Amino acid sequence: MKVFISRKIPEAGLQYLRDASVEISEWTEKRDLLPEELIAYCKSADAFLSAGGNKIDKTFLHAVRHLKVISLHSAGYDNVDVAAATEIKMPIGNTPGVLSDATADIAFLLMLATSRKAFYMSRIIQQGGWGFFEPTANLGIDIRYKTLGIYGLGKIGFELAKRAAAAFGMEIIYHNRSHNEEAEQELHAQWVSFDDLLEKSDVLSVNTALTAETKGKFNKDVFAKMKPTAIFINAARGSIHNEEDLTEALEKGIIWGAGLDVTNPEPMRPDHPLLSMPNVCVLPHIGSATEETRAAMSLLAAKNIVAGLKGERLPFIVNPAIYA
Repeated sequence: MKVFISRKIPEAGLQYLRDASVEISEWTEKRDLLPEELIAYCKSADAFLSAGGNKIDKTFLHAVRHLKVISLHSAGYDNVDVAAATEIKMPIGNTPGVLSDATADIAFLLMLATSRKAFYMSRIIQQGGWGFFEPTANLGIDIRYKTLGIYGLGKIGFELAKRAAAAFGMEIIYHNRSHNEEAEQELHAQWVSFDDLLEKSDVLSVNTALTAETKGKFNKDVFAKMKPTAIFINAARGSIHNEEDLTEALEKGIIWGAGLDVTNPEPMRPDHPLLSMPNVCVLPHIGSATEETRAAMSLLAAKNIVAGLKGERLPFIVNPAIYA
C-alpha cells in the first residue's frame, strides 16, 4: 500500500507509516502542488495525507475516488467538501485535540504582545530608534483584571481562558451556540449574547472553526460595536475577519489593537498596512508550530492512514456518517 504526502511532515508520522509497511511518496518542493499535479500523484497512491491547504473539493474527490482514505495534517477541515466526501464514502481524518495547548499559547502571546506594542517596539530597536526616554511615549494598556471575550469556546478557547484567568485574573465571557458547562464551572465563564460579547470585551479572541456562519463574521459593523480600547485576537482562520474592515477599524481608532496568527489571504503581503501599525502583532499561522505538537499531529494523521488502508474506522474521523 502506498501513501502520497503533500508536504514534508515530522518523523513520528513517517516512522509509524513505515512500521505498518506503508510505502511513502512525499512532496518535498517548497511550492504548492497544482490541482492537476496533486490528482496525478494521488492516482498512483492508495491513500493521501494532506499537509497544507490543499483544496479537497468535489472535482478532486471524484478524480481520486479510488483512494481508501484521506487524512489531514490539521484539526481544521474547511478546505474539504465534507458532503461530497461523504457522498462517495471517502473517509476523511483530521488531528483534533493535540494542538489545543500550542494554539492557546499563541493566542495568549498575541494578546500580551499586542497590549504592550511588543513587535513594534522590537522593530524600533532594530531601526536604531531606541533614543530619548519620554514618560508618555510607547504606552500599552494593561490586561490584568480586564474582560476576555471568547468567540467559540471549545478546547482551544478553554485553554486560553485558563491562562488568562490564572495569569491576569481576567473575567471570562463567551459566545457559543451552546453553553460550555466545564468552563462555567471551572473558570466561572459567563455565556453572553454576541452583541454583549462585542460591547463588554476588553480583549476579544476568535477561537471558532471557519464555517458558512463564521466566514466574514468580524466586519465593519461588528468592529463598530466593540470598545475603542478593545484588542481583537484571531488565531483560528483568517477568513473569519474582513481584513480591510479590520485595517480601517484600527486606522480610525474604532478598536485599539489586533493580534493575528491568521490573515486573509495567507501569506500576507509584506507591505500590508497592518504590519507597520504599532498596536498590531502578526504571526505567520504558527499556532501549532512546536516540535512536540507537530510530531503529535503527524502521528494522528498517520494513524488515520493506516486504519483507512486496513479498511478500519478512522480513529479521528471528520465524516462518521460514511459508517452508517
